[in-house]
Amino acid sequence: MAVGIFDSGLGGLTVLNAAQQRLPDVDFLYYADSTNAPYGVRDAEDIYQLTRNAVHDLWGRGCNLVILACNTASAAALRRMQEEGVPEGKRVLGVFVPLIEALTERQWGDNSPPREVAVKHVALFATPATVSSRAFQRELAFRAIGVDVEAQACGGVVDAIEDGDMILAEALVRSHVDALKRKMPEPQAAILGCTHYPLMAEAFQAALGPDVQVFSQGDLVAESLADYLQRHPNMQGEGAGGHLTTGKPGFVSDRATQFLRRKISFEAA
Repeated sequence: MAVGIFDSGLGGLTVLNAAQQRLPDVDFLYYADSTNAPYGVRDAEDIYQLTRNAVHDLWGRGCNLVILACNTASAAALRRMQEEGVPEGKRVLGVFVPLIEALTERQWGDNSPPREVAVKHVALFATPATVSSRAFQRELAFRAIGVDVEAQACGGVVDAIEDGDMILAEALVRSHVDALKRKMPEPQAAILGCTHYPLMAEAFQAALGPDVQVFSQGDLVAESLADYLQRHPNMQGEGAGGHLTTGKPGFVSDRATQFLRRKISFEAA
């Protein structure tokens, strides 16, 4: 019984780790499209096709439910996949939902008109593709009014993290926060809109200052998934858990082990 978790690379391991801690009895099949990472610099059509192929692969391996742990894939591909039709008994969900639930303090199924919320000034840090899609702003506007979102495309951060160069990643975070604060000097909240960024949460918080609430996805997604599986236990699917990659398994395994500081072994997808 496995739930699929898809990411363009290793960033989704932050979601996987939180989900495994929250749901220790659930098996997860993690799929990293390492050969084509990063997605954040690709165009929308390319992201859609790559995401669609990976999700169909996971469905074919017995995962009834697939989580798009990649924010870029969620932004560029999720809505289109859902609109074009999902096979009976299968589901694909993105990672924006738990963030917006937390930010607006309302449930996703709450279809009442958008209303005022406490947070008025939000900084969104994401990949260039996620920023250009404006998917986060669109979904937020369905649920909240009067919220000013300033988005900052964080070029280079994902590459630095995937390469294991955390010194460069931290320097880039400081640079991107400085750029954001020139546009929005006093954000009340910050969204880490890429699953790689929780690894740099302390750097983001330090650069933003202690008064800014930083929303990170791992725990929020894990809690939302636990609630979903409680309501839809049949979505746990079939098949075994594990770790798959389109890249070189040995190299990706070494990077993943460094990433999460515990042994992780990948197999070829």
